Amino acid sequence: MIGHPDGGPVYKLEDPNYQRLADVLERAHNQAARGKGEERHANGKRFEDQPMQTISGLLETDGGMAFQAIKKIQEARRLPTSERRVAELLGAINYIAGMVIYEESSPAANLG
Repeated sequence: MIGHPDGGPVYKLEDPNYQRLADVLERAHNQAARGKGEERHANGKRFEDQPMQTISGLLETDGGMAFQAIKKIQEARRLPTSERRVAELLGAINYIAGMVIYEESSPAANLG
């Protein structure tokens, strides 16, 4: 189950029609929380307080995260093994999730 930290909606990932999607999202989460993302970026901080968010806030754009997601997708397409391609694509999902968090926490998001 994934919950919104601000008390927003809670989404259950148990729908059998979307189990493969839930699996991919869970693996992306694990990569960020326990894998490469944690090792390189977390420094013990919550996902929404990590450099991709703080830098985006300073620059007032999610463009850096968009660039990283696109770069990871491009890199994945050139890698020789499925395992490495999937790892890059999971990283892209995490950058896109960062863009969602940035959008939802942006002052402009509350204007309409």
